[in-house]
Amino acid sequence: MTSDRGNQPLHCLVTGATGYIGGRLVPELLAAGYRVRCLARSPEKLRDYPWAGEVEIVRGDVTDARSLAPAMRDIDVAYYLVHALTSGGGFEETDRRAATVFGEQARDARVGRIVYLGGLIPSDVPEQELSPHLRSRAEVGRILLASGVPTTALRAAVIIGSGSASFEMLRYLTERLPVMVTPSWVSTRIQPVAVRDVLRLLVGSARMPREVNRTFDIGGPDIVTYREMMQRYAEVADLRRRLILPVPMLTPRLSSHWIGLVTPVPRSIARPLAESLRYEVVCREHDIAAYVPDGPGQPFDLDKALRLALQRVREARVTTRWSSASVPGVPSDPLPTDPDWAGGSLYTDARRRDVDASPQALWRVVEGIGGEHGWYSFPLAWAVRGWLDRLVGGVGLRRGRRDTDRLRVGDSLDFWRVEEIEPGRLLRLRAEMRLPGLAWLEMSVEPNGRNGARYRQRALFHPRGLLGHAYWWSVWPFHSLVFGGMARNITRTAAGSTSPEPASAAVSP
Repeated sequence: MTSDRGNQPLHCLVTGATGYIGGRLVPELLAAGYRVRCLARSPEKLRDYPWAGEVEIVRGDVTDARSLAPAMRDIDVAYYLVHALTSGGGFEETDRRAATVFGEQARDARVGRIVYLGGLIPSDVPEQELSPHLRSRAEVGRILLASGVPTTALRAAVIIGSGSASFEMLRYLTERLPVMVTPSWVSTRIQPVAVRDVLRLLVGSARMPREVNRTFDIGGPDIVTYREMMQRYAEVADLRRRLILPVPMLTPRLSSHWIGLVTPVPRSIARPLAESLRYEVVCREHDIAAYVPDGPGQPFDLDKALRLALQRVREARVTTRWSSASVPGVPSDPLPTDPDWAGGSLYTDARRRDVDASPQALWRVVEGIGGEHGWYSFPLAWAVRGWLDRLVGGVGLRRGRRDTDRLRVGDSLDFWRVEEIEPGRLLRLRAEMRLPGLAWLEMSVEPNGRNGARYRQRALFHPRGLLGHAYWWSVWPFHSLVFGGMARNITRTAAGSTSPEPASAAVSP
């Protein structure tokens, strides 16, 4: 389809391209022949995506009109795929402000259409009684629909796809608990939808007639309870039938703690998911098919969606994950090279070792760190630190890796985030566990001039207040075990093999 601005293909702006849906939508738009511009607060996070060279990437924020205005220039379709769910208290006001600014800038730039993906709203629950998460999603949709720009607001319930928070929650609960005591919401009816259908409808929405300005419910053909969905997953995954015992007194708050202990999904995300599952969310219409027709076998049924998602997980072909989005409260900028960062204290634990292995062999071990390979030192300490982080609402260790062998900027890696990677030379990780300060772990590889390689390792900690200083000195006695052992075992593994051997999972500085 060509643009209203000439004979060129549609020009699409994608917000949230570093997130789960946005990161998958971009290649679909490119495959449809559209031009794509991505808006990101940290453009460097998109640098290593396979499609990065095919799109225009601009720095900006949906709450900042000054940065959003140039991003909207010459845009035909603007995709709104962001929300402030994990930003803590006040996220509803942040969502409200962002949607208002986005709609105003789209109108001023004469954008042809806004496409928004929100949550499916229960039909028989007053909006004021909805969870804050669903209430905010509904409000964002209303703001965009009233912006003066034709808007398509898609509303989905549970999205089933490899790496989605909903699928990861379902997968871990079912696989880890053959017998489980569950909240009463496992008996609530829901209408899940395959991520492939969501992407198909998002792409197809770009071609809607200008007079269309409305919401559309989207879902798969199956209406099931969460309990039935767990049993269907068990069957697809060749697991024994699960024994599920609902307990009414498990509130959403308690449910989120329970989910956080069993699955990799942190409490900050688990709680809105659990709150949403309290309500029956079933599509009231399928009008979207009049504008984006279903093809043969579309939309996918639940079993097919589960099989496809599970197949991608087992084949390690998960392109984006729920953890692609950053955790709030951590720095957005790379670590400055100045050791007197921000004019404050910066504690450092630096180590160096030469190894009788090629730089390439050593780099393979470094890039394969975390997840199944572990952290190469004091496994119990890493495991305890992960559990402590979960107990205080952090992400813990169980996010693992998106890919077992390759990393890219922005990837989550257990309770770290890849902040910088220079293939073959440097890996810098930023801590996302709960800490009284900011922390990084940096590993670098270089030739040592003797047909071998040199491994350098730095743990850096910028304390916040007196508690931060106390934290550093309280864990300092363990550094020789944790960081010294890590440097020793990484180089030993590189010298002894061409690929890292699995080790028990991994602590923060």
